[in-house]
Amino acid sequence: QVHLQELGGGLVQPGDSLTLSCLVAGQSFSVIVMAWFRQGPAAEREFVGAITWSDGTAFGYVDSVKGRFTISRNSAKNTMYLQMNSLKPEDTAVYYCRGLGRYDDVYWGQGTQVTVST
Repeated sequence: QVHLQELGGGLVQPGDSLTLSCLVAGQSFSVIVMAWFRQGPAAEREFVGAITWSDGTAFGYVDSVKGRFTISRNSAKNTMYLQMNSLKPEDTAVYYCRGLGRYDDVYWGQGTQVTVST
């Protein structure tokens, strides 16, 4: 079993930066890919990007965040990060991390709210 917990959400102003963390607890050795999703007000959950856990290769960024968001991980700390720069009001959402295990098992965190507003 794998447990995920997002940390680091909050209220920021447009143009600010914010880093989210996703702590991976439990059988973290079984995770092969981690991803960030987000769900804005009255919107469907959207894929943001992902990272291969073994070698830390990030991939698949959605067009709206390319060049502004960076996904990384520290395997020693069992933590994935989402560095968000040049934040815009449209980035306002609940951000979730998701883990995919080697047997196609899927795990979700509870989400953390990010609000970008003046």
